[in-house]
Amino acid sequence: MTLQKSQVIDALRKITSPGEGDNLIDAGVVKNIVIFGDEVVVDVTISNPSFQAKKKIEVEIMRAIHAEVHEKAKVKVNVAVDTPASEKPEIKGKPIEGIKNIIAVASGKGGVGKSTITANLAIALRKMGFRVGLLDADIYGPSIPMMFDVQEQRPASVEIEGRSKMKPVENYGVKILSIGFFTHPDQAVIWRGPMASKALNQMIFDADWGELDFLLIDLPPGTGDIHLSIMQALPITGAVVVSTPQNVALADARKGIAMFRQETINVPVLGLVENMAYFTPAELPENKYYIFGKEGVKYLAQKMEVPLLGEIPLVQSLRESGDVGRPAALQEQTPLAKAFEEFARNTVAEVVTRNQFLAPTEAIKITTMAGCSPKKK
Repeated sequence: MTLQKSQVIDALRKITSPGEGDNLIDAGVVKNIVIFGDEVVVDVTISNPSFQAKKKIEVEIMRAIHAEVHEKAKVKVNVAVDTPASEKPEIKGKPIEGIKNIIAVASGKGGVGKSTITANLAIALRKMGFRVGLLDADIYGPSIPMMFDVQEQRPASVEIEGRSKMKPVENYGVKILSIGFFTHPDQAVIWRGPMASKALNQMIFDADWGELDFLLIDLPPGTGDIHLSIMQALPITGAVVVSTPQNVALADARKGIAMFRQETINVPVLGLVENMAYFTPAELPENKYYIFGKEGVKYLAQKMEVPLLGEIPLVQSLRESGDVGRPAALQEQTPLAKAFEEFARNTVAEVVTRNQFLAPTEAIKITTMAGCSPKKK
């Protein structure tokens, strides 16, 4: 078998560079091609640090060479990530001492199971050995206390270096703060944006979170001033967007991703998670019924070039576990528990990749006239 470099170049010209509109060769994505007998080594550099983007370009190159050059060629693709220094934001917010990563969990619309996903992600991360905190920022519909069976508890007051701080409520090894701890269960929270933002800031900065590997923030559904307040107050490591497979939810999930990607916000999207991916009855665990559509979030992830972090099935025990305050991720060796474990592993992998290739996210400053602009040091 004799391979020619010119053949490899011609094959790679048929692959479109992500986000460039040009082919891999003309876009300068391919940095080097080396041929050793029947082995081809291709070095490429891309700007998207996600695992999905790396895998996608690797597979496309292998397919092109096998189809256009030789089907039995041994192909090795080395993928490097290049993020220009000018695009790397600096921390200009107010990081919380002792907290390594802050992950915002968002959804474009209500009813897709965002709080359920957040609660179970927290448990799955804790089972992996991480120190986890959970801030319920869903001011107008706090449900995390019920999901963790702590709705009757209240944060204690502790003195830290002469200052009085809130000690988060803890259950299943997860530290929790929620506006639900400070209101009556039957009381509606009717607050204007500034009052809600002030309450959130108190729970963020006037709390004794201690040492955490992950602080998860359960954001309200949609896009609004609470989201901006959170991103204004904290340097968010990355965002996870929750959606169901149906088109109505996908349309709003797309808007959620667009919000985080705005130049003035610039929070990395770690990926999408598909909730209610399919229904599986307990008595027929092998049967899958795609009630809300099939793989809608998977196709959206591909289109938006973000990873698909997990597919969570609709199982009766998921609802039951939330109602009794024992998240389903606490189960052992069930399909549901395994789905949450895979979701957590993929999330951690994306956080590691994000921290390796991107600088910390800056907080943003909200101005009336200009929308959002970076906060000056």
